[in-house]
Amino acid sequence: MDGKPPLKFFSGRATRYLAEKIVKRFGNELGQSSVMEFSDGEFQPSFEESVRGCKVFIIQSTFPPVDNLFELLMMIDAAKRASAYNIVAVLPYFGFARQDRKDKPRVSIGAKLVTDLLTTAGVDRVMTMDLHADQIQGFFNIPVDHIFASSLFVPYIKNLNLDNLVIAAPDMGGTKRANAYSRFLKCEMVICYKLRKKANYVDEIQVIGDVKDRNIVIVDDMVDTAGTLTLAAQMMVDKGAKSVRAATTHPVLSGDAYERIENSPIKELLVTDSIPLKQESKKIKVISIADVFADVINKVYNYQSISNSFIQ
Repeated sequence: MDGKPPLKFFSGRATRYLAEKIVKRFGNELGQSSVMEFSDGEFQPSFEESVRGCKVFIIQSTFPPVDNLFELLMMIDAAKRASAYNIVAVLPYFGFARQDRKDKPRVSIGAKLVTDLLTTAGVDRVMTMDLHADQIQGFFNIPVDHIFASSLFVPYIKNLNLDNLVIAAPDMGGTKRANAYSRFLKCEMVICYKLRKKANYVDEIQVIGDVKDRNIVIVDDMVDTAGTLTLAAQMMVDKGAKSVRAATTHPVLSGDAYERIENSPIKELLVTDSIPLKQESKKIKVISIADVFADVINKVYNYQSISNSFIQ
């Protein structure tokens, strides 16, 4: 006996496709759990095996509907009440992260509310990937392992062997991420400036920097309606860019996103499987994050440093 508690993995319904891959890479199996549904839509998750004294990892991305978040909260609560030794919530995609501040009067800070809910439910540690805002880690009073998809995207972009490569930030808030990519890829970066009067709609976009005869890769934490992304890509092509690609961690892809991407000059959109695609597209390439999460979970379980497990 090495003194460590037994390890068990469970998954919410929305992220089972990814949880199975993570656990397989880890060399384990998903634990047995079920969800009872009432006729009015209410549901009750339960563990179908003992978790007493175990270190429990619960894997669930919290993309819409909000049932996915609430199912995770109830599973955490169930594990706590079943005397789990330690509970780790693995959220490949952390929903409500865009609500990280009061950007106008009389609104909720949704990201802070979610962190409070997770903590109150009884979670001891959180693992997530590419938060919309790094400072959300400070909303927690428990350890947060913030993993970066750049550890997957940077090698892929390198292997493309693009000449005159330029990394682009889609907005001012993405400059830190773009700078990290440009540093590791040893190339220049440009910044897009966008004027947005309401959510999910961009009125105007401009680029700061030279894109003529360059191969552009736009990097971001997520792609939602793809309005900004496709508008930026078209603008760069109009300004003489040789090609435009994008690497966005979380494929939210709502509304007319797929149609916009298909009709845009974007040659390739790299995403991860933190959120399942709603439909296939020849332009969208999915890179799995299963190996990264399996590696980080293994290091956390064995009390090893994870600082060399990602790039940024």
